[in-house]
Amino acid sequence: MKEKLFESKPKHYRLKKHISQTQFIAYGFFLIIMTGTFLLMLPISSRDGQSEPFLNCLFTATSASCVTGLVVADTWTQWSMFGQVLLLIMIQLGGLGFISIGIFLSIVLRRKIGLKERGLMEESVNTLQIGGMVKLARRIIMGTAIFEGAGAVILSLRFIPQYGLFRGIWYGIFHSISAFCNAGFDLMGHAEQYSSLCGYTGDWVVIGTISALIIIGGIGFIVWDDLYRKKWDFRHYMLHTKIVLVTTATLLAVSTVLFYLMERDNILVGMSGSEKFWACFFSAVTPRTAGFNNVDTAVLTDGSKFMTAILMFIGGSPGSTAGGIKTSTLAVLLLYVHSNIRQTYGVEIFGRRLQDESIRQSACILTINLSLMLTATILIMVFQNLPMSDVFFETCSAIGTSGMSTGVTRSLNTFSRIVIILLMYCGRIGSLSFALAFTRSSRKPHVQLPAERITIG
Repeated sequence: MKEKLFESKPKHYRLKKHISQTQFIAYGFFLIIMTGTFLLMLPISSRDGQSEPFLNCLFTATSASCVTGLVVADTWTQWSMFGQVLLLIMIQLGGLGFISIGIFLSIVLRRKIGLKERGLMEESVNTLQIGGMVKLARRIIMGTAIFEGAGAVILSLRFIPQYGLFRGIWYGIFHSISAFCNAGFDLMGHAEQYSSLCGYTGDWVVIGTISALIIIGGIGFIVWDDLYRKKWDFRHYMLHTKIVLVTTATLLAVSTVLFYLMERDNILVGMSGSEKFWACFFSAVTPRTAGFNNVDTAVLTDGSKFMTAILMFIGGSPGSTAGGIKTSTLAVLLLYVHSNIRQTYGVEIFGRRLQDESIRQSACILTINLSLMLTATILIMVFQNLPMSDVFFETCSAIGTSGMSTGVTRSLNTFSRIVIILLMYCGRIGSLSFALAFTRSSRKPHVQLPAERITIG
């Protein structure tokens, strides 16, 4: 009975008198970011033993906690082993969500999981119902351990012959977690700063493993759970799972082909067939908020950069380690447009009709994210003379928590870095959630003003 009563409450159900679920999550991420910032400022965190400036540490901690990947200093060159471990912890907390980890620890310690914790879990992973939260938390942690562990083993076997036992294992663990959490942090600066995975362009072991981890981490925990329970029976999957899988596969296939067409006379010149495939496929995978790159982003054609920006803005799927407006949002909006063009009643797909609330939320998310991205682009260009295309690319990367950059991140002044920090924060907790967390409606829900038509289009 209590669970039914709780389910009837809105998602901004008050945990306490003045703190909602969305506010609690927002404050939690803020606390993780600030804690990470002050720890990164310690001399032990830097490779040269010198304390880094506050803003640089804040930028890095925000990027790690919000699993973005934008950096103002090369990770391997700047941070010591202590600093790298600290970044990895923030990446893991940011990717899985501290709520999921907290509930799993409560399960291990055999503490009772109350309605408040279940509600937080529901909000944190964007699940569709509050029932089964404990089982879902257990599957999330166990699934994460399996995927990250498998990725770490495969990558370690590839890196050990190149870097030695200890360093090879550490590289395997670091890049596996960073890829699964769609963070984009790498330790390849020992060869060339900010080179990411450019040294492994056609390496199917490294690029294939990283790609698989990015995709698995980006489809969402809800999809995981559905696939686990229903195996390979597509007909019986939830509508959400079907939309996510189809949209993800379509984006990957179309983007791979488009990257090949736009780069066949540019960066792909001189590459073998397999190298061309992995270059194009990875260029389609990593913008979906992962942040790695196996080709130099700065030398891409304008068409490829624009395509990358679009993919970064779309991002991954709800309740995942990825950011962006999400694949389901894109699918709902396209289906809504298609329905209006055909002048059909309601939006239908796979034998189901979408709720009007889903359409309203999708339109709201698109509008808020687009407004934030464009506003940030204008503000940065007002206060700093940088190429518009590079700034646009940077803001898309920040709001989508992707982490890809054409190289202007290090050139940003104090004001511009603060703008990017705010974008990364909003992108991770969700722009709509952020807006709901710090706004209250004073109007009673049943009171409506008189309606009047206006001309549209």
